[in-house]
Amino acid sequence: MIPVTYPTVSVDNLNVLEGEENKSIFASFRLSKSSEETVTIFVETEDGSAKSGSDYVAISQSIVFEPGEVQENIKLDILGDDESELDESFVLKITDASKAVIGTPSISIIIQDNDAGSGGVIIPSTGYTTPESYAGMEQIFADEFDGTELNTSWWTFEIGNGDWGWGNNELEYYRKENTTLVDGHLVIEARQEVFNGFNYTSSRLITRDKFEFQYGRVDIRAVMPEGQGLWPALWMLGENISSVGWPRCGEVDIMELVGHEPSTMHSTVHYADSAGNRLLNGTSKSLSGGEKFSEEFHVFSIVWVEDKIEFFLDDVRHHTVSRGSLGLSNPYPFNDPFFFIFNVAVGGQWPGNPDGTTTFPQHMIVDYIRVFQ
Repeated sequence: MIPVTYPTVSVDNLNVLEGEENKSIFASFRLSKSSEETVTIFVETEDGSAKSGSDYVAISQSIVFEPGEVQENIKLDILGDDESELDESFVLKITDASKAVIGTPSISIIIQDNDAGSGGVIIPSTGYTTPESYAGMEQIFADEFDGTELNTSWWTFEIGNGDWGWGNNELEYYRKENTTLVDGHLVIEARQEVFNGFNYTSSRLITRDKFEFQYGRVDIRAVMPEGQGLWPALWMLGENISSVGWPRCGEVDIMELVGHEPSTMHSTVHYADSAGNRLLNGTSKSLSGGEKFSEEFHVFSIVWVEDKIEFFLDDVRHHTVSRGSLGLSNPYPFNDPFFFIFNVAVGGQWPGNPDGTTTFPQHMIVDYIRVFQ
């Protein structure tokens, strides 16, 4: 006798923006293959930080797949309010199945608060800051992120997943919809959501062809996301990348961080030897006492002059590179104009992929960027 192989039933995670009014969302349950028999599964909700009756309407019901059917949807009612609160979640679980194997026992449904800004982001009120002017220097560029929309005369959204995940096997799809301005701050939100075939979305902003500069002091005041698989970065590329390529154009990573090490930042330069092979020089800097870059603002700075770049965290120098220390005569890319890139990657070769410990959404919050010469 040939054993009967039942289909496997699964369901995807869901995120929903709360809103002021009640709304309905739909969870899709799928079978791995069609069945000649009727399949019945039993589902119910369970409170997490979101509570039934105040945040959502509890359910306990059966779902029937008639022979040949592979997908069924159920409605879930989300209760809106106008209170500012953290994102909350509840659980939708499959408690039993007839003629099917349970592949996804439960999922978390995240209710993103809409009353505190983008996805319920909370802007820290503490942290380091730097002055708006320096003696003997002129401010040549600044974005304080006031107003309601990003200034697109300075910034361009890069859209999509690039070539091989932007060269790093990243998992996100970059969209402009993941960027907002909240109370004078730029917020880039990394989300776990399915879009254009990718399971995560985020944003990537550049100043290429809009603001490029050569030498000066750069101050960026920001708060970082955290969690396995998150990879935020504040960095620069040489404006001649289209003609000479990478790494010959040079790359200056003012600050980047892998989310499973939320207390440690990295500052690095990437460049090429005479044969075009990638070289790098960098350092790591950790906060003391277990503090994390997600908890309050820090200022990431460089002071860039001919043949030398100094890196600072909260006005304390932690790394220096120069033509001499890199052992380069030519090519030396760091005396040419560069442009800025702000992004939050999800996954990739360096941080690895998100796992069960990673919570979404996550935010990189930038208070200001200022450039002086």
